[in-house]
Amino acid sequence: MVVWTLAKKDLRLLLRDARALIILLAMPVIFILVLGISLGENFGKKPAEGLRVSVVNEDQGIGKHKSWLPEETWSKLLLRDLNESADIRVEFLENRAEAEHLVRTSKRAAVLVIGNKFSKRVERCSFLASGWSDHFNILCAYPQPGDPIALALRGLFDESQDLLPLYYHDGINPFHRDGVRLESLGVTVLKDETQQTAAAIIDQVAQGSHLRVILPWMIGRAFEKIGDPTFLTLLAREEQLPGAVKMFLTSPFVSAQQKKQLSAGLQNSVQNLFPRYNLTAKTWAALTKEHEITTDKSTMNTAYAEDGSGWLKRGGSRYQLLVPSYLVMFAFFLVLTAGWLFVSERRQGTLKRLVVAPLTKGQILLGKMLPCLFISLCQGYFLLGAGKLLFDMNWGPEPWWLVAVVASTSFAAMGLAMLIASVARTESQVAIYGTLLVLVLAGLSGCLMGDRHTWTDQMQHISRFTPHAWALDAYRQLLTTTGPDQEIVGTACGVLCAFGGGLMALAWWCLRLDGE
Repeated sequence: MVVWTLAKKDLRLLLRDARALIILLAMPVIFILVLGISLGENFGKKPAEGLRVSVVNEDQGIGKHKSWLPEETWSKLLLRDLNESADIRVEFLENRAEAEHLVRTSKRAAVLVIGNKFSKRVERCSFLASGWSDHFNILCAYPQPGDPIALALRGLFDESQDLLPLYYHDGINPFHRDGVRLESLGVTVLKDETQQTAAAIIDQVAQGSHLRVILPWMIGRAFEKIGDPTFLTLLAREEQLPGAVKMFLTSPFVSAQQKKQLSAGLQNSVQNLFPRYNLTAKTWAALTKEHEITTDKSTMNTAYAEDGSGWLKRGGSRYQLLVPSYLVMFAFFLVLTAGWLFVSERRQGTLKRLVVAPLTKGQILLGKMLPCLFISLCQGYFLLGAGKLLFDMNWGPEPWWLVAVVASTSFAAMGLAMLIASVARTESQVAIYGTLLVLVLAGLSGCLMGDRHTWTDQMQHISRFTPHAWALDAYRQLLTTTGPDQEIVGTACGVLCAFGGGLMALAWWCLRLDGE
C-alpha cells in the first residue's frame, strides 16, 4: 500500500508537466516521419537483397521466320536468365520515358532498355560469314535517286522485313574486349551519373546474362555447319587437302547421302573431342550440360511500384523497421526522467526523510519505477498505434505478442533507469550518464541504423549484450515475417525481463538514501 502511495505521488508529478509528456510522445513520431520520407525501400537490407534490375522491354520478336527459339522472343529468354541469377529481382517499367524519369531523379541507378529489334539482332549474331546483304552493300547503302531495283533490294535486306529469314542478314559480332557490345543488339543502359558504382554492377549483371544467352546460340549455329554438306564444298577447295580426299569430295560418283554421312561423322568426331559440352546446344545450361533452373514464373518479375504511397510513403516496408527501432530507443530515454525524479528528491531532502519511514530500499525503488513504467508502456503502445494510423504499418499475423514485447522492453528500460537514478547525484550527472549510455546502446543494437542483420557477424554478437537487440529480434519476427517464430519472441521477452531484473538488483545495491 505504501508503494502505491509513493508511485501515485510520482505519477502526479509526471502528469503535471503535460508539455513534457506531449514532447515525449511526439519526438519518436517526428523521427520516424523524417526518416521514413528520406530513406529508400532498401533501408535495412543487405546489398544482395536490394539488387534489382529495372527493365523496359520493347522487343517485337523476329517475325514469322522462326528458327530455334524456346520462348516467344529472345528478350524473354534474357529475362529468364536474369531471374535465375541468385538474389536478382527483375522489375518491369512501362516505357522509356518512365525509365528516364526514374534515372534522372536518382530513384534507379540504371535501367536496361531492350529495343524493339532485339530478337532480330540476336538472331543475326553469328561466328559465320555474313549473309547475302554484303553483296549488295554499296547498292543498298547508296541507291541512285529513283532507282526502284536498289530501293527494293535495300528493303529486302532490312531488319524490319519478314519476307526472308534473318539468316540472310548474318554478320553481327556482339563481342568486344570488355564483354558484349549491347548497343549492337539495340540495348541501352540508362545510368545515373551520381550512382556510378550501383550502375556499374547492374551493367555487369546485364553483360553476364547477354553472354549466357548469345554465346550458346552462336556456338551451336557454327558447329551445326560442320554437319552441313555445304561445309564439304568449302573443304574441297582447300589446297592442302590430299588428292584422294579431294577426289572423293568432288567426284560425281559420290552420292549426296554419302557426303551427308561424312559431314555427320566429322561433326560427331569433334563433339566426342569435347565430351563435357554439347556443342549443338542453344542454351547455356544445355551447352555446359548443367540442369536447367526451374523458376516459378508467377514470382519471377514484378512491375514497378513505389515503396509506400503518398507524401508519407504510407505502407512502406521501411516503417516495419523504423517504428520498432525508435520505439525501443525512446523507451530507454525515460532513464533521464527517472534520474531527474531521484535527483529532485535528493535536493529537496525527501530521500533522507524516507530513511526513517517504514520502507525498504526495494519498496522505494519499486515505487519510483512504477510511474515511469506506466509512462513507458503508454509511449510504446502509442507508437504502435501511430505507426498503424499514420504510416499504415502492418502489425503482423500475431499482433497480441506485441503487448508482451512492449511490456518486457519497458521493464528492461526501467531497470536501467533505476540504476542511473541510484548512481547519479546531480542533474548534470543524470544528463551525462543517461544520454551517453542511451545513445551508445542504441548505436550498438542497431536502433539508429536500421536492421543490425546487415552488419558483420562480430558486431551482431556484440549487439547481443544490449537489451535493445533482443527487443529488435522480437519485433523483426513479429513485423517482418509471415510466420513468426514464437520461440524466438518468447526467448527475447525472457531475456529482456532478465535484463530488467538484473539491473533492478544492481540499482538496489547501489542506492543510497542518505543523500551522500
